[in-house]
Amino acid sequence: MSLTSDGTASALASPVQFKAACPDCRARFELSAEALRLAIGGSRRTTFYSFTCPECGSAVRKPAGERIVELLTRGGVRTLRLQPVT
Repeated sequence: MSLTSDGTASALASPVQFKAACPDCRARFELSAEALRLAIGGSRRTTFYSFTCPECGSAVRKPAGERIVELLTRGGVRTLRLQPVT
């Protein structure tokens, strides 16, 4: 699946690749949807995406605003919806 210029999914296009960077080793690379995880919580602090840096192996966690959440979900990134503890 891939995103077209209008934001719709196209099964015929090449797989979606997301540009990312590691804050530890400063490497820049592209990741497939399978390499990313998205967690959606009840606040900005609990909504983030994560991945493992392919260069240094660091676990990376970055905040995800509304636009990033939309792009990642449309691109097929697995999503975990966090529930508040009662």
